[in-house]
Amino acid sequence: MPIRVKDNLPAKSTLENENIFVMSESRAIGQDIRPLEIAICNLMPNKLQTEVQLLRLLSNTPLQLNITFLQMKSHKSKNTEASHLKSFYNTFEEIKDCRYDGMIITGAPVEMMEFEEVNYWPELCSIMEWSKKNVTSTLHICWGAQAGLYYHFGINKRLLPKKMFGIFKHTKVYKHENLLRGFDDNFYAPHSRHTEVSRYDIEKIPGLNILSESSEAGVYIVSAYGGKQFFVMGHPEYETYTLRDEYLRDKEKGLDIDVPKNYFKNDDPKNEIIAQWKAHSNLLYTNWLNYYVYQITPYDLYNGHM
Repeated sequence: MPIRVKDNLPAKSTLENENIFVMSESRAIGQDIRPLEIAICNLMPNKLQTEVQLLRLLSNTPLQLNITFLQMKSHKSKNTEASHLKSFYNTFEEIKDCRYDGMIITGAPVEMMEFEEVNYWPELCSIMEWSKKNVTSTLHICWGAQAGLYYHFGINKRLLPKKMFGIFKHTKVYKHENLLRGFDDNFYAPHSRHTEVSRYDIEKIPGLNILSESSEAGVYIVSAYGGKQFFVMGHPEYETYTLRDEYLRDKEKGLDIDVPKNYFKNDDPKNEIIAQWKAHSNLLYTNWLNYYVYQITPYDLYNGHM
């Protein structure tokens, strides 16, 4: 089944060229089906790239999804045209009276700053507070996960000695967790970050459960309130070439950046890329939509219990 987006969203043609079923808004209006309402708070600088990455993963489900993109009113984007944001994004003020079946809060390149130093932090806090009563399940990604754990539970991030950069092996801590249903005992996921949230700090908070971790990359997925909130420390949405592009970008800037681990064959950037995380990334989003959004959300978002 399709994801539903505005007719002229640029990501639509990209996905259609990959044979992904994307339904235009005009066609979806004629169907007598209630789609799941999904809000994406896109904090990444290259918003068009992130749109494609997330929509690609959300498309692998038999559910129709109605996507609403959110931007920060308190922040002016330097990497996305204002016309794109005006056409395809809403502000929190415009949607605060709405309810959503699911919400995704992305990462952002601000992890070296204290949370309170981020210019849109108060606005993001308002969104995270609002999500507790107006969203069935919220998925926080990378810096978004760190921000969520800090806001909701007071857990601060810690600076790493060097950037966690590459594809790392993970294990399931909870063998029968629905979010990880169908996962192999060992699976891989991308990480690209300078900070972490430690297992020790998470385990001190009642109600938080570590679902997956890596001996090298640390905690990967944390759940709260039975799936009301998930915190994913990596970037499962990354495409094949995303880490390569980040590596080359930092090299061109003269930064001290290591080759991403377990990414290029034999860890040699001259060699081909080994994409070994995509199947589990797709499964992660499909499981989230099925077990923690579709199976839980009320049919009537405004009169049902949330």
